[in-house]
Amino acid sequence: MLWGCFSAKGPGRLIRVKERMNGAMYREILSDNLLPSARALKMKRGWVFQHDNDPKHTARATKEWLRKKHFKVLEWPSQSPDLNPIENLWRELKVRVAQRQPQNITALEEICMEEWSKIPARQDRPRCEALPTLRAAVDFLPILSIPVAFDTVHAVAVSTGNSDRNLQ
Repeated sequence: MLWGCFSAKGPGRLIRVKERMNGAMYREILSDNLLPSARALKMKRGWVFQHDNDPKHTARATKEWLRKKHFKVLEWPSQSPDLNPIENLWRELKVRVAQRQPQNITALEEICMEEWSKIPARQDRPRCEALPTLRAAVDFLPILSIPVAFDTVHAVAVSTGNSDRNLQ
């Protein structure tokens, strides 16, 4: 499984998760990778974090961790993972990796990391800029209400088996 994040300023870190991810591991990944990514991308004060409604994302302990770290978290509609803009980035990564035809898991991991680092910020910007429009469209649905955020860091984990806040 891979975990990665991106913003309109470009891709953040991408890591391989070797075990089944639980809430504690997810919080550790955020601490070790999301915060350094936001720093490296020079995210300005007030950026908003977006993840989907996976149980480890919505667990009480995770919500409390995010609150203590002063994260602004974008509310996300239930049962709508396809709206997540990082899905397009995963698709791009899969295409790039498939073209290189890795022969084993080690090569797969290396190629994923190489190709992720090559994805330019200009490719991420439309995904991020489209988010307010997408959210506005979704707001028309009577059961959904999604606040608008312009500087957003998106994060998600995917299986490899499937075809400035002034941070301290």
